[in-house]
Amino acid sequence: MTIQVFGHKSPDTDSTGSPILWAWYLNEVKGEKAEAVLLGEPNTEAAFMLQRWDLPKPRIIADVETDAPVVIVDTNNPAELPANINNADIRAIIDHHKLVGGLETKGPIDITVRPLACTATIMFDLMGDDAARMPDAVKGAALTCILSDTLEFRSPTTTAHDREVAEKLAADLGLDISAYAADMFAAKSDVSSFSDAELIRMDSKEYEVDGTKFRVSVLETTAPSVVLDRKDSLAQSMVKVAEEDGVDQVLLFVVDILNEEATLLVPNDLVKSVAEKSFGASVDGDTVVLPGIMSRKKQIIPNLKV
Repeated sequence: MTIQVFGHKSPDTDSTGSPILWAWYLNEVKGEKAEAVLLGEPNTEAAFMLQRWDLPKPRIIADVETDAPVVIVDTNNPAELPANINNADIRAIIDHHKLVGGLETKGPIDITVRPLACTATIMFDLMGDDAARMPDAVKGAALTCILSDTLEFRSPTTTAHDREVAEKLAADLGLDISAYAADMFAAKSDVSSFSDAELIRMDSKEYEVDGTKFRVSVLETTAPSVVLDRKDSLAQSMVKVAEEDGVDQVLLFVVDILNEEATLLVPNDLVKSVAEKSFGASVDGDTVVLPGIMSRKKQIIPNLKV
């Protein structure tokens, strides 16, 4: 049977590109039949990556069949995976997030979870000397993943090794990192065609803090005003999204990549309280700027208080 390789729901660049990397490795190096698949539509930056490197968009699946062989990448959280995931035959997990728990396997498996900024960096290491065999399109996907997850090395999740691997890939491809990253971030910032609800769910994860369920949404952009000009309608849509998704509150952070800060929408007293308790912010109005806040994983989630 073909091994399906996939990341989390609402696929960003890493959850789109890393399945492509690992499926290539399984097919071409390990001699195992594998297919990269997605659990939703890729975001605008991921779509840019596919077009820029002439990679076919992976097939989108709604669920996995019982006993289907799978490799999970860029997550280990059952809430971000297909409903039937614990009945699948999970062969491996490759990730860079904290362990959540709840996944069940049919036997011993290979698990690699490393404190690096990007799953693609981990895969580059796991491939060893075989990484050099990647065709340019796959190397391009790997580079895009790393630059996306590190925000071109601005994110506090960035390690020296992420940078080293990115620079090696860029050199192999003859690319200027700054120029290429600018094109990536321009694509990510073009959100004009998305509805408010689509924007809220585009890069979003659910977390519970002391019994309060949050959908924590992050929009990384070089043009924050494009999103913030829609703050009133976004605030209204946040209520509906929360109801539909079974959470108590949506937290929407608009991350300004170039100025290295986040703006949190503050539609009510609960979010005001969260901003003040979590980030020591002084809130006066329907938004608050949080200087230096760039990473949901390292700066937002660990600090959330209600």
